[in-house]
Amino acid sequence: MDVGLHLYQRRLGDSELSYYLPSRENGVNDMYLHLGFRAPDRFVQRERVCVVWAILRLRHPSLASKIQMHDYDDVRFVYIAPTSPEDALISAEHALEYRSDTKDELIDSYLNGPRTLSNDRLSYLILSKPTDDSATAAPESESQQCELLICATHFLGDGMALHRFANEFFSLLGSDKNQHQLHTVLHDEWSARWVKAKNDMSPLPSSVEDQLITEGRFRRAVGRVDFAKSQSKLIGGQSFPRQKKQPCHTVVLTVPYRAELTKKILKNCKARGVSISSALFAVCNIAWARISSENKELPTMMYSALNLRPYLTPQTPNDSYWFLAIGYFNVILPAFLPRSGDIAAILWHRARIAKEQSTRAAKSVMVLSRSREMALERGRRARAWAKEDDQKALGTWKAPPPSPPSAETPPPVPSAALLGLSLLGNLDGIYKHAEFPQLALHTLTTGSRQRSGGMLMFGYTFAGKLFVNVGYDENGFDKAVVEAFWAGVLGVVDEFLLVG
Repeated sequence: MDVGLHLYQRRLGDSELSYYLPSRENGVNDMYLHLGFRAPDRFVQRERVCVVWAILRLRHPSLASKIQMHDYDDVRFVYIAPTSPEDALISAEHALEYRSDTKDELIDSYLNGPRTLSNDRLSYLILSKPTDDSATAAPESESQQCELLICATHFLGDGMALHRFANEFFSLLGSDKNQHQLHTVLHDEWSARWVKAKNDMSPLPSSVEDQLITEGRFRRAVGRVDFAKSQSKLIGGQSFPRQKKQPCHTVVLTVPYRAELTKKILKNCKARGVSISSALFAVCNIAWARISSENKELPTMMYSALNLRPYLTPQTPNDSYWFLAIGYFNVILPAFLPRSGDIAAILWHRARIAKEQSTRAAKSVMVLSRSREMALERGRRARAWAKEDDQKALGTWKAPPPSPPSAETPPPVPSAALLGLSLLGNLDGIYKHAEFPQLALHTLTTGSRQRSGGMLMFGYTFAGKLFVNVGYDENGFDKAVVEAFWAGVLGVVDEFLLVG
């Protein structure tokens, strides 16, 4: 049974625009989530994977949407609902690829090769069976190594959306439903939305700005003043030495800690009253202080993402989690180390400072207004830079005249950030491994395509193991300094977090 055309649109909010506009040329910030797992072959047959993918694209329409740009202020998600379950399956098939690449080959091609995503393809799924494992046919019941790469634009969602989606994907894929039963689920999902639905509400989730609690004009004015004041306190004078080498080439350095070592690290952090996330801020701080000798009078600033989902008003009737809902906060720590003193005590003290700053950012009564003002500011900057980029490409850009000096204007506060940390916590709280017992997930790596000179570190526990990884543009930095810093990070973990 086919239905008529259902077409829905909505404009991107400021946060989404701030990610969309820079991504247009080469996919900057396009996200990936890699999961390594072992599974019997019957669970990873293309037909089974495709129908699961189709079901989830029905549940989360943003994944199957496209982008239309009318102006810098008018960029829209466009969703055309499938006219039948078969139509949904065909659409999913076009966004699914099978390969025989290794994990590293998959990630490298996504980060450094031609862009995988586009305005017409906001999400993509790649399942790889590496040739070493698949060269000889294994019995159907015998597990084989598989690599899954989930690809999505960052304006479509955030890390929490990616991980919740992966858990939902594996829960369906690894269920005891056979192929016929999965097709029944697909038909039921489509029918519930496009045959039996009694309303014409848009299935697209609202932007985060529309979901934030509305405030009155006076509170908005107070929020703008508070935002400006909070931004003026962001002082940082530490940064990696850069070098101009093109093109950008991202490398990902990853270290997993065995389960027994992870337990020891987490136990030591808990005994000092901090999480591993807070400890990693201090680890980076100590590692940098040991190799840097300049600007010690200025502190080290690191930025991180703030999950805004707990602050949002519930969506009705759309309950998809595929939307972007992150704010930002900064942790500022001293850049120096005392000439004498207990470095271990200093590290744990700075970890507690990082915890206090993180908690203060998350629990501030101004967190919503600051997030809204930051979104507005990022949207304004993105539109201005996008116009400038387009004018430069056309050869019509003219530099604005310099602003006249003013004795009343104080010099800008140094606000360099050393790097960003994406600290995802315990992902085993999201992945319900017991719900798909025949699929053994063992490795997780995540990140995004980067701009020249980009760097981002991740820290998380998954499958009982702590993972620390950093992705950076090796052509944008002094490679020796970055490698010394990375070796220092691992050394500080071994020296202090594993002791006790």
